[in-house]
Amino acid sequence: MTVVRSTLPDEARRVSSEALQETLIDLLGLSLIGKQAHWNVVGPRFRSVHLQLDEVVSAARTHADTVAERAAAIGVPPDGRPETIAKVFSLPAPAEGWLRDSEAVEVMTDALGAAIARLRERIDATEKADLVTQDLLISITADLEKQRWMFEAENHPRES
Repeated sequence: MTVVRSTLPDEARRVSSEALQETLIDLLGLSLIGKQAHWNVVGPRFRSVHLQLDEVVSAARTHADTVAERAAAIGVPPDGRPETIAKVFSLPAPAEGWLRDSEAVEVMTDALGAAIARLRERIDATEKADLVTQDLLISITADLEKQRWMFEAENHPRES
């Protein structure tokens, strides 16, 4: 059943659809990683890291909504169901239990870095297929790079 007809040619829609779906899963996963760390962070920098984690969660959720709406706009139903995320999500995540503030920062730095690397691949993939989707992915990448920089600065110099 097609509810929304795409303005994109079939191949461009396929490429954009894959990039958007993969990005949606990464963003929803980042929001879950951020909340898990937010609830379990401990240490002398608890408050600043706790608040910064909420910023990442908010950004990831906002971007996820925009990505899902872009997919719908090109005629592709977005899939953010828990079972879909659980099946394919693969960003670095925190261990169970309490999380030292420096460990929370490291987990977020690594997760954001992995998400950014994958976004850059999707930016390249969508260059010819759909500049609108590419522009959206570029915007998200810029925001996540800013968040990663802020976390990276928290642990400078990096603890061993």
